[in-house]
Amino acid sequence: MKTFNSPLTAPTLALLTSAALAIPALAQDKPASAESKTTTAKVELSEAEMMAKMLELAKPNENHQLLAGLVGNWSFVTKMWMAPGAPPSESQGTAVRKPLMDGRYFLAEFSGKMEMPGADGKMHPVEFKGMSVDGYDNVKKKFVSSWIDNMGTSIVLSEGTYDPATKTITYTADMEIVPGMKTKVREVVKIVDHDHHTFEEFETRGDGQEAKMLEINYVRQK
Repeated sequence: MKTFNSPLTAPTLALLTSAALAIPALAQDKPASAESKTTTAKVELSEAEMMAKMLELAKPNENHQLLAGLVGNWSFVTKMWMAPGAPPSESQGTAVRKPLMDGRYFLAEFSGKMEMPGADGKMHPVEFKGMSVDGYDNVKKKFVSSWIDNMGTSIVLSEGTYDPATKTITYTADMEIVPGMKTKVREVVKIVDHDHHTFEEFETRGDGQEAKMLEINYVRQK
């Protein structure tokens, strides 16, 4: 997988350059001594170590390769539970997932049609559009994901971990669809094989119990 030689942004480079230039300037304010030379050397070594660490953390690794396995075109079937005990509504759609920034992130775009309750309380057909950006944060050592869709105006941010025994990534997030009403959400992505994966979403209700809200089964288009 191709990687950049330097992942640093212009502001970061400017900050590091300014720090490097400031060190010898401060040392010239008073006669150089063995102690000041030693201190300067330590600071310069620390900067070098920091730069090396930043470059290392900027490299995609096996966790990014795991997400790369989901790149491609997909068809999916969705089951959505609108109320406890009620049968789920079903819909179909398609998704396209592609890599960004040399495999550091992955953009997925979703589209489909589904039935949603309207202001009159009746179910109406709605065209659904959604988008996610997924990745693995080498600093946090967690999978990270952001989600937006045409059903709201918020950006949902999730963090998760991977269990190789079950081939699942489990994300957690907080959602606030209505002001003051935050809901804890757990999302589970299971990689069945190269051509199949599933997504399940659970929310924690007021009684502290989880309820399954969403199930999506993906099949790779060939």
